[in-house]
Amino acid sequence: MTEKVYKVLFLCTGNSARSILAEAILKREGLGRFESFSAGSQPKGEVHPYAIDLLRNWNYPTGELRSKSWDEFGGPGAPELDFVFTVCGNAAEEVCPVWPGQPMTAHWGVPDPAAAEGSEAERRVAFSEAFRMLFNRVSVFVNLPIASLDKLTLQRRLSDIGARNEMPS
Repeated sequence: MTEKVYKVLFLCTGNSARSILAEAILKREGLGRFESFSAGSQPKGEVHPYAIDLLRNWNYPTGELRSKSWDEFGGPGAPELDFVFTVCGNAAEEVCPVWPGQPMTAHWGVPDPAAAEGSEAERRVAFSEAFRMLFNRVSVFVNLPIASLDKLTLQRRLSDIGARNEMPS
């Protein structure tokens, strides 16, 4: 018997930074147990170059990453999703499409590195911080005993991951 491959969608408004980072992290850290996607309610149409640079520096594949609309995941022929995570507050507050598969959802908000101000170095640090926060959350997620948890417990655990206060003091 083969192990189930869980389909996970990360959402953000622009789908240019946070959700892209989360998609790439889960693709690698999920060790084939997860299929990850990202999308935005109002996609920018391109991935932020700092996100691409950061992922390349950590040897993550970037060739298939693209900014896309969440409409690709809400219509006929879309993959049946197991989980949908919003990584920005705006997307969490929007009315989402009906997702095939009736996925479990949670909000894993992360500050928007694309909105960071300051020098180039300061803006790149914002991307590194977003990556670190998302990496930590994805790491906890991939280590959950998903198949052995009842839905209520799993939902609580998913919400707890997003509630983790990881901002530096």
